[in-house]
Amino acid sequence: MASANPGSAAVPPPSTAVLRRAIGASAIGNAVEWFDYGIYAYGTVYIANALFPENSTNAVLFTLIGFALSFLIRPLGGIFWGPLGDKIGRKRVLAMTIILMASATFLVGLLPTYASIGIAAPILLYLLRIVQGFSTGGEYGGAATFMAEYAPDRRRGFFGSFLEVGTLAGFNGGALLMLGLITTLGDDAMNSWGWRVPFLVAGPLGLVGMYLRSKMEDTPVFRELEQKTHETEEAAGTKLKEVLTGYMPQLLKLSGLVIALNVVNYTLLSYSPTYLQTTINLDEQGALIVPIIGQLLMMIVLPFVGALSDRVGRKPVWLVSLVGLTVLAIPLYMLMGTGLVGAIVAFGILGLLYTPQLATISATFPAMFPTQVRFAALALGYNVATSLFGGTAPLVNEGLIESTGDQLWPAYYMMAACIIGLIALFTMIETKGCSIRGTHVPGTPEALAEQERLARA
Repeated sequence: MASANPGSAAVPPPSTAVLRRAIGASAIGNAVEWFDYGIYAYGTVYIANALFPENSTNAVLFTLIGFALSFLIRPLGGIFWGPLGDKIGRKRVLAMTIILMASATFLVGLLPTYASIGIAAPILLYLLRIVQGFSTGGEYGGAATFMAEYAPDRRRGFFGSFLEVGTLAGFNGGALLMLGLITTLGDDAMNSWGWRVPFLVAGPLGLVGMYLRSKMEDTPVFRELEQKTHETEEAAGTKLKEVLTGYMPQLLKLSGLVIALNVVNYTLLSYSPTYLQTTINLDEQGALIVPIIGQLLMMIVLPFVGALSDRVGRKPVWLVSLVGLTVLAIPLYMLMGTGLVGAIVAFGILGLLYTPQLATISATFPAMFPTQVRFAALALGYNVATSLFGGTAPLVNEGLIESTGDQLWPAYYMMAACIIGLIALFTMIETKGCSIRGTHVPGTPEALAEQERLARA
């Protein structure tokens, strides 16, 4: 293929070795992000005891506000990092976001207690959660874009699923570390200093991730566009305006899918330990064992579901997930309330029903936008919906249960979100096997015509 500009050459597809490194570089950032969310979710009670007034009846709720706060700031991070990723490249932004994320998590482990510095302790916690949320605003959209633009078109679902393997690996890594510490140290040591250890582990993880990303070239799709147009720097200042004025229908569809995805995600993965411990009255170990077993099962299934979506399409697997969760959420949460065994079975089924959404994020979402605005659009749309409906899910669920006494609110919230997701799904273009090169929305007639021109060039 000849470039549109004299002297420029087509960017060759990556080798298998490079593709594997790209998967690792993408997935480790997700692992660091979700390691943070995992240890914060699983350590909520200990954080509340250390950083908020002693014997406060609302300490857990105030700690969950810190969890939600990191999500409320994510759209600002998306607005900043997204256009920058379309301007200077995906890998340079991702190297910066991972070190900021890891640093904020690391510093939580060094915070003085409320007994030492009073109200400054929760204020500093909230400030670090803001930094973490701001950096995460560029992390997920960038990592999904990076992965999708490296993956072969006909195997984007399979390779993209490993980004979510990284998600669950980070989350489970945090859970297993917290469980090991609780079992080994006991309650007194955990409240004194043990809860800090997982946060301190995030520092080295971030350094490893930054190193891996700094050694990668940018994606072939981005380099091809950069060679063809030579306009990346000049056009970057208008990226956000271009997204809002030219791609609003795609943003709304993305937002509907993200609402379903992340209400389920944060209700099931992040809130479950708190829910099982404070509402279902499982002990600390049981409240951690339930999601660990469920997520290990999900990790095994993810690549198979991703590969299935490469054959049957993204829309059919999403449809099965959304309908299944809508129909079965209430009976499964009722089963969860019967005890440890019921909770393990219910969580496992809910996790398997959710897996088709999780496995196909990197194949579905980046393919909704053209190359020149992909990072910005995905960062903006994903983070606005996530901040309003995903990251706030633990806080909303806890508040609704406390105010009404109804323990099934997580199921109701999931069902409402999945109905919104179904509406968005029916309007989405199927992009199974479609190329995501070029400057038109993948899967549209304009994009197909552009691909034909590129193939003839």
